Amino acid sequence: MELVENEEKYWEFIRLLRTHEDVKQGFIQQEEITHNNHMTYMEKYGTMYYICLIDGAAAGFVGIIDDDIRVATHPEFQRRGVGKFMITELMKKHPEGVAKVKAENEASLRLFESCGFVK
Repeated sequence: MELVENEEKYWEFIRLLRTHEDVKQGFIQQEEITHNNHMTYMEKYGTMYYICLIDGAAAGFVGIIDDDIRVATHPEFQRRGVGKFMITELMKKHPEGVAKVKAENEASLRLFESCGFVK
């Protein structure tokens, strides 16, 4: 696994993962993200995101906006330590990061707790 800086070639991967039916219910905001809105967002915040690669394939993303961590792992790569790896690496670069997790999102709560976060 490696965490690389976000590039424009990953922007659509981030949008598709963020809106993936198996992933989006974990996010606080549930609205659909259009391609144009996402491109505008990435132009502003894209440098604050990182991509996790496994054997060259994008497996997830992690970002930090206003100290708020955003993370998602593609369903094909879940339960392999990808989320924990991404958060651990992000915190080395941005130790001020905080996690805002939906109370009913047990998987995210466990993930952040495993990375040393407390409720």
